[in-house]
Amino acid sequence: MIRLFAAFAMTLAAFSAQAEEVTTYTLDNGMEVVVIEDHRAPAVVHMVWYRVGSADETVGNSGVAHFLEHLMFKGTETLAPREFSATVAANGGSDNAFTSYDYTAYFQRIAADRLELMMQMESDRMNNLQITADDVATERNVILEERNQRTENNPNALAREQFNAALYQNHRYGLPIIGWKHEMEQLDLQDALDFYDLYYAPNNAILVVAGDVDPEEVKALAEQYYGVIPAEPQLPDRFRPEEPPHRAERRITYVDPRVSQPYLTRSYLAPERDPGAQKEAAALVYLAELLGGSPFTSDLGRALQFDSQIAIYAGASYGGESLDETSFNLVVAPADGVSLSEAEAAMDKVVADFMAADIDPARIESIRTQMRAAEVYALDDVQRLARRYGAGLTQGLTIADIQAWPDILQNVTEADIKAVAAKVFNPDKAVTGWVVATKEEAS
Repeated sequence: MIRLFAAFAMTLAAFSAQAEEVTTYTLDNGMEVVVIEDHRAPAVVHMVWYRVGSADETVGNSGVAHFLEHLMFKGTETLAPREFSATVAANGGSDNAFTSYDYTAYFQRIAADRLELMMQMESDRMNNLQITADDVATERNVILEERNQRTENNPNALAREQFNAALYQNHRYGLPIIGWKHEMEQLDLQDALDFYDLYYAPNNAILVVAGDVDPEEVKALAEQYYGVIPAEPQLPDRFRPEEPPHRAERRITYVDPRVSQPYLTRSYLAPERDPGAQKEAAALVYLAELLGGSPFTSDLGRALQFDSQIAIYAGASYGGESLDETSFNLVVAPADGVSLSEAEAAMDKVVADFMAADIDPARIESIRTQMRAAEVYALDDVQRLARRYGAGLTQGLTIADIQAWPDILQNVTEADIKAVAAKVFNPDKAVTGWVVATKEEAS
C-alpha cells in the first residue's frame, strides 16, 4: 500500500509539472488575449472579462455592475434582444455571465469551429449595446426579484450582508454584489449607460480562449473583431478606498424567526494573493484545511463534531482570489442543547490548541497530495482553466503568478502556516456573528 501511494504521488507530481500551454497577446487597443490550448475535444470556451465589478461602483449606485450584466443580453444594432443566447443555443452551445466584486465576465462554450461567430457577437455587444428605458424597467424588476429570492427570503444571506458590512469599515467589499435594495430600486437608464460607456472597453478587458484552437488563428480573429474597437481614453485608475486600522472586535447578533439552525461565524481580515507575493495566501489555504476542511481530519471537525459532539457542523474557509484584502472564516453550528456561548468557547479552544501545538508533518504532506491531484483534475476542465486565468488577471495577478501558484502551494511549511495564523487571528480585525431565531437563543 505504501509503495502504491508513493507511486501515485510521483505520478501526480509528473502530471502537475506539465503546465498548460498558454499564449498571450496584447492588441493595439490594449485588450489582453490569453489562449489556452487543449486539443483533446473539438470544443472551445470563449470568455471576455472586464476589470470592473461591484467594488468599482460609485457611491449610491450599488448593484449597477450586476444590473448591466443583465442588460448586456438585451440586444445590439444587429442582434435582437435575447438573440445572442438563442444563437449560441442554436449552434449547440451554452452561455452565461457573472459578476463579482472585482470583475464581470461573459462566456460561451461551443464547438471550436463556431469561435468566430462568438467573437463577432461578443465584440458587437462590447461596443454597440442598445437598451431603452423599457428594457431598464423590465430588467430592474428582474434583479429586484432575484434579490428577493436569494437574499430577502434567506435569513442566512441577510445575516452575511450584516457581517460583511461590519467587517469592511471603508472598503466596498462591505456592500452586497447584487446591491442594497433601496439603491437598486433607483437604478436608471443613464446609470447603466454611464457604467457601460466608461468600463466596457477593450483596454479594460481580457479575452480568454481555451480549447481546440490555434493561438495564431485566435490572434487573427481577435484583431479582426476586437482590435477595431477604440480604447476608452477616460478609463480611470482602479482606485478603491482602503481599510483604516481596525481597533476593536465587533460582534453582531442577527435574529430572524426563519432561522432553523442557530450558528456562529467569525471572519478575520486576511491577505489576498498579490503579484509576486502569494506565500501567505498559500499558507492560509493550508490553515483552512487543517482547521476546518474534512470533518474527519480537521481540528474543528474532530474536536467539536466527534470528540465532544458539541457541534453538528464546524468548518473554516479562505478565499484568496481577491484584488484587495479578503477574509478567513470560521463557522460552528452547535448541537441540540448546546448554547452559542459554549460553542464559541469550544471553537476558541480549538484555535488556541492549534496555535500551541506542532503541526503533524504527515497532515501537511496529505494536503500537498490532495492539491497535486486537484491540479491534475483541473487540466481536464478547460472552462475551469479559463476562469482561473480570467479571474486571476482581473484581480491583479500576472500569468507568471497564476502558473507559479501550484508550486507555491507545494512549498508551504509549518512555519509559514503558524506565522500567517498568528497574523490573521487578531480579534481587533474580526467580526463574530450569531444567527438565531429568537433573542432567547442568543446566550
